[in-house]
Amino acid sequence: MRKRIAIDLGTANTLVWVAGEGLIANEPTVVAIASDNGKVVAIGEEAKKMLGRTPESLIASRPMREGVIADYQITEAMLRYFIGKVCGRFQLLKPDVMICVPAGCTQVERRAALDATLSAGAGGGAAEAAVISLGGVVVHKSVRVAGNKIDEAIQEYLKRKFNLIIGDQTAEEIKIKIGTAIPIKKPENLELSGRDQVFGLPRTATINSNEVMEAIHPTLMQIIGAVKGVLEDTPPELAADIIDKGIVMSGGTSQLLNFDRLLTEETGVPAHVAEDAIFCVVRGTGVVMENIELWKRSVITRR
Repeated sequence: MRKRIAIDLGTANTLVWVAGEGLIANEPTVVAIASDNGKVVAIGEEAKKMLGRTPESLIASRPMREGVIADYQITEAMLRYFIGKVCGRFQLLKPDVMICVPAGCTQVERRAALDATLSAGAGGGAAEAAVISLGGVVVHKSVRVAGNKIDEAIQEYLKRKFNLIIGDQTAEEIKIKIGTAIPIKKPENLELSGRDQVFGLPRTATINSNEVMEAIHPTLMQIIGAVKGVLEDTPPELAADIIDKGIVMSGGTSQLLNFDRLLTEETGVPAHVAEDAIFCVVRGTGVVMENIELWKRSVITRR
């Protein structure tokens, strides 16, 4: 009777997996609330459509920043929504919920995730590099850089080069449609709209793939820096295994065009993007949830 739920509480998207059912939700980590009473108006895809378009009476925001909780109350409301979606309004038994957090987050940040989940009725973008052996993490490094930081880098580049201000959703669209991690011979062009920084009027501009690469390269190198740090600290025996089997990339940012090639060039180690990379964390959390006795030593529990 007790539901078992695994949640990947990401900066950009929240994924929910249920034992025996599989993946049941994949929605943007965005919440819209009424500014006068703090009541939740919309969550997920519906709230994302409101980003940058809300009147004074509404606030649409992302409660997760750099892989950890930035707004506790809004995160709690969002978790309550997802748990309610799984269990229904009249749940007899509280579900067992497992939340995946970055290995490099602080004890305070871990506690915030636990407390928010418990308050929501249970029993965020960072990039992380880790070496896993014998069911545990041997070496890991975390950087508070991921998809949202790449979007911000694109926004800053357009401000600096074109005097054009664009919103979060437009920056994300640019990244997905024409973003690349290394220069390409035939770059794609994309026309975009925004507000002129000087005159304050609506204006359009055109950006190409190689300009996007120029904008996001420093951010990508921060992620690669974490990978290099892990490789430097890896025991020799495991380093040999990594050379043989390569690096597996997961998460939304790993799907950026040519990011695997850039990582291979910078580290000298073959890099491969996992199949269905965006679902790796939630599926892995689900596997742990289903085999909790085997993974007890790697899990922090609280009831």
